[in-house]
Amino acid sequence: MARTRTGFVRRRRHKKVLKMTKGQWGTRSKNFKRANEAMMRSLWYAYRDRRQRRRQLRRLWIQRINAAARMNGMKYSQLMHGLKQADVSLDRKSLASLAVRDADTFSKVVDVARQRL
Repeated sequence: MARTRTGFVRRRRHKKVLKMTKGQWGTRSKNFKRANEAMMRSLWYAYRDRRQRRRQLRRLWIQRINAAARMNGMKYSQLMHGLKQADVSLDRKSLASLAVRDADTFSKVVDVARQRL
C-alpha cells in the first residue's frame, strides 16, 4: 500500500489556526504550536465567558429592579413574590428596562404587586 502524506490537509489546518490567532502578540500568531495553544485557550475563554455574561446581566437586572422597587417603598423579594401572586409574567430583563426607562409604568407594576400581598 502506498504511503499517504498529509501535505495540503495539514497546511489547511495550520492556515485556519494561524488565521484565527491573527493579531496576537509574538509567536502566538506566527508559530503553529504556540498559535494552536493560544487558539484553544481563547476558544475556551469565549465559551466560559458567554455563560458568565448571562450571569452578570441577570445580577445587573436584579440590582436595577431592587433599586427602583426601594424607591417605590418595596423590597425586591416582596416585589417578585407579589408579581408571582398576581400572575404577572414579566421577566427580570423587561422589569429592569421598565425601571430604567419608564419609572411611571414600573410604579404601576409595583402597585399591582403591593395589592396582591
